[in-house]
Amino acid sequence: MTFSLELSPDLTHVRDWVHEFAADVVRPAAAEWDEREETPWPIIQEAAKVGLYSMDLFAEQVAEPSGLGLIVVFEEMFWGDAGIALAILGTGLAAASLAANGTPEQVGEWVPQMFGSIDEPEVAAFCSSEPGAGSDVGAILTRARYDEATDEWVLNGTKTWATNGGIANVHVVVASVHPELGTRGQASFIIPPATPGLSQGQKFLKHGIRASHTAEVVLEDVRIPGRLIVGGKEKFDERIAKVREGKKAAGQAAMATFERTRPTVGAMAVGVARAAYEYARDYACEREQFGRKIGDFQGVAFKLADMKARVDAARLLVYRAAWMARNGKEFTSAEGSMAKLVASETAVYVTDEAIQILGGNGYTREYPVERMHRDAKIFTIFEGTSEIQRLVMGRAITGLPIR
Repeated sequence: MTFSLELSPDLTHVRDWVHEFAADVVRPAAAEWDEREETPWPIIQEAAKVGLYSMDLFAEQVAEPSGLGLIVVFEEMFWGDAGIALAILGTGLAAASLAANGTPEQVGEWVPQMFGSIDEPEVAAFCSSEPGAGSDVGAILTRARYDEATDEWVLNGTKTWATNGGIANVHVVVASVHPELGTRGQASFIIPPATPGLSQGQKFLKHGIRASHTAEVVLEDVRIPGRLIVGGKEKFDERIAKVREGKKAAGQAAMATFERTRPTVGAMAVGVARAAYEYARDYACEREQFGRKIGDFQGVAFKLADMKARVDAARLLVYRAAWMARNGKEFTSAEGSMAKLVASETAVYVTDEAIQILGGNGYTREYPVERMHRDAKIFTIFEGTSEIQRLVMGRAITGLPIR
């Protein structure tokens, strides 16, 4: 498919529909749920009722041929509010991991359970990071041991920074089966609802995205059927055999998941940045000082010009990466990492400038740019820090094993 910046009529309709929900339902509730620091279940249920929080929507937009389906959904939702949007859409990371790496039977059985029903929506969690293994995925200590006598996997360890961790209906957990092989000896596992041994550890009180639940997940002798290794045990054993023989094998599932979702994370950041830019622009066109609209001063107008340019540039990088991923184009220069890097740092820059334009008002919770600024920072940290994105890009650009 040729690349075009013009959205199809169907995608334009989806964008406008999601924008309307974000404007009418999400934004009015944003300040309340940020203060409460609780999962906004009533808003998730509203999203489920209109079809926005559903397996069908995710499947349709993933299949959208331009690659921009989920991108426009995420930008509009995060334009509404980052915390609520992540609470609604955070299930997508676990669903993406399973859809990309699971067997057809696993996808058919477990993805619907990640979303639940319209009357009783559920959420899912993808658990990779650990207290001693964030960016360093190879340092994962959670272990998975296969018990041949019972045909079960036994998992032990602690995961951290898990969106929906502990409250999820389905958890997808990355664990090491063969620690001596590093990331190549890891696999992902499906933990069904109410599995004994899985519990929520510490719930984190965060700087931003406070309506999204983030917590530790503790696994103590968690036993699951042998068939619940993502992709199937036979395929995993074949991959391990190739690794031990020194042959090239498929990449580790967690890293592949992050690479596929980086443009989507970029879209989240673009949504927050755009929201802050638009609020600051409208404020500058109304607020008067020294007998003039403050937007009439070069000092403010130039800020708005830079903010707008960076938002649009970030979106273009996100669109390119998403289109490349959907159409099988190789990321020869780490275009996924590039999009995520630029978009996340744009969100931090733009929200900071928005506060500056609003002055003292921008520093108070009575104005939304304060919340947007707190929310924006996470994008330079989760799913690969800015430093990791630069490392990935540096290796791709130079071909050198940069450390």
